[in-house]
Amino acid sequence: MPRVSPTLSLSTSWCSSRHTDGYAMAQEMAGLGFACIELSHGIRITLVPGILQAVAEGVVRIGSTHNFCPLPTGVVHAAPNLFQPSARDPRERDQWLRHTKRSIDFAAQLQARVLVCHLGSVDFFWRNPAEWLQTYARRHPGAPLAADPAYPTLRAKALARLRAKLGPFWEQTQASVHAVLAHAAQQGVRLGLENRECFDELPLDADYAGFLAGLPAASPVGYWHDTGHADLKQALGILDHQAHLEQLAPHLIGFHLHDVNAAGHDHQAVGSGRVDFKMVSRFWRPEHLLVLELSPRLAVDDVRRSKARIEDLLA
Repeated sequence: MPRVSPTLSLSTSWCSSRHTDGYAMAQEMAGLGFACIELSHGIRITLVPGILQAVAEGVVRIGSTHNFCPLPTGVVHAAPNLFQPSARDPRERDQWLRHTKRSIDFAAQLQARVLVCHLGSVDFFWRNPAEWLQTYARRHPGAPLAADPAYPTLRAKALARLRAKLGPFWEQTQASVHAVLAHAAQQGVRLGLENRECFDELPLDADYAGFLAGLPAASPVGYWHDTGHADLKQALGILDHQAHLEQLAPHLIGFHLHDVNAAGHDHQAVGSGRVDFKMVSRFWRPEHLLVLELSPRLAVDDVRRSKARIEDLLA
C-alpha cells in the first residue's frame, strides 16, 4: 500500500495582506503546488466571496482556519487576540465566544478540519514579569541564557509571579473553551489549541497536557504545535522543545512550521534558522495537518524552498 503522509498546507499569513480578491489569492497559492491551504487570522470579509468560489471550483481545499476567520466586520488587519477568552470583562468574553462560534461555522462551511485558537493571557496592570526576561535577553544578545548562572533565578522569580497571578484568567479561559465545545462538535470542527510564544500567554506550557487530558471525553479538541513559538520559549529556558512534543504527542493534530533566525525572528523559511525540523518531523503522523506559516516579507523562492524541505522530511 502507498505510504500516507500528513497534509502539507500553506497559510494565507504569507499573502492575504497584499490581495484584494480571495480567488486570486487561492490561485497564487495553488500555483505554488499547494492543493490545501490554511485561512489565517488576516482574512478580511472582502476576501470571502473569492475564497468560496475557489473552494467550490476545486482550486484549493481548506485544511484549517485560524480564529478569528473571517475577521470581524470593520477589522482589516490580522487580529487573533482582538478578544480573549481569558478576559475578566464579561463583555469581551462574550465577543470572543460569538466570534469563535462564527469562525467555527465558517470552517464547517469550508469543510475545514481544524480551527486554530489562541487561549488568552494573564493581564498585569504593572510589573509584568515577561518584561524582566525580555530585558535580560536584550542585555545579553546571543548569550545562551540557560547557561547563565544568574538567569535561572530571574526565570524562577518571573514564573512564580506569573503563577501567583494567573488563577482567575486561567479559570476564565477554561470556562470559555468549555462554552464552545458543543458547538464545535455539532459542526464537526476540531479546535487546535496552539502553544504561544509570549511568557504571559495561556496555557502555561507545563499545564497543557493536564488541561487537555481533563477535558470531557471525545471533546473536539487537540494540541496545535507551533515550531517557532516553541523555539523562542526554549531560547528563554522556559521549555525543552523535544520534551514538550513528547509530552503532548498523544494530543497532536497539527503544526505551524516556520523557522527562527539568530536574531530571534520567527516565521522564517524552513531550514534558514535554528529549529531542528528533523527532530520535529519524528512527531508527524498521517492524520496531522502541517502548515507553513511564513512571514509576508518572504519571497516566493523562500516558500518553494520551505515546501521542498518539508517534503524531503516527509519522504
